[in-house]
Amino acid sequence: MDDLTYTLRQLCQRNCDGSHNTQADRMRSLTLVARQLREAGFRQLKASSLKGKHVQALMDRWQAEGLSSGTIKNRLSHLRWWAEKVGKAGILPADNAQFGIAERRYVTNISKARELGSSLEQVTDTYVRMSLQLQAAFGLRRKESLLFQPHYADRGDHLVLKGSWTKGGRERIVPITTAQQREALQAAHGLAGSGSLIPAHKNYIQQRHVYDGQCKRAGLSGMHGLRHQYAQSRYEALTGWPAPAAGGPSVTELSPKQCVEDRRARQTISRELGHERVQITAIYLGS
Repeated sequence: MDDLTYTLRQLCQRNCDGSHNTQADRMRSLTLVARQLREAGFRQLKASSLKGKHVQALMDRWQAEGLSSGTIKNRLSHLRWWAEKVGKAGILPADNAQFGIAERRYVTNISKARELGSSLEQVTDTYVRMSLQLQAAFGLRRKESLLFQPHYADRGDHLVLKGSWTKGGRERIVPITTAQQREALQAAHGLAGSGSLIPAHKNYIQQRHVYDGQCKRAGLSGMHGLRHQYAQSRYEALTGWPAPAAGGPSVTELSPKQCVEDRRARQTISRELGHERVQITAIYLGS
């Protein structure tokens, strides 16, 4: 192991910021960065050696590889963490636009919602089928739907999702408001018992591979669209009119009273989806 990789790992171990998933992602990302800097000809580096030329070399490579803006932004966030921990925060600009990376657009008013429909019948793994049904019923992420433990989560009129299941490690509450949700939960209880929606003889990674393979064979892609459908259904239930992305009025067409209801609904949906920023709901709902 070279000095840079070693000292970066030490840096990560001394600074356990964020959830376990965040820490693991950071470690993987910085290990990759160390290898790529070595391949770029930089030798005998340590974590404290970070300079602007190293950042630029990485950026040149990532952009030449055609990586998506989202991937580059994630890697830059790990570089910023590294720079901050070694007292060199000023090396990286705070604004990604200075690297020529476009800011994410949250508003498209094009719906990405999708439903399971008859394609679910082509999913042969019982656990995967149940995970997909819970994604549709409660707007869960893939990981949440696999790690889901109905005996723990089901609190009668709401679900409690453990931080270890969720993105960012934040526990959250999702209400149970429909008969369809209760029906899906009862089925999950019957399948999982006191366990999760990962069979006892498999671990999370193995079941995730099964999930991905089953979805691919069934022609089910873009299952994040189930969260979009959940958000749009919740919006209509909370406001009484469809979301802009589902053909409803845009925010500019709402009356002052409706604007208040719109804002309140978006805050609720943001919490239920596990987001911190209300503006992200525009991805799901439009604006």
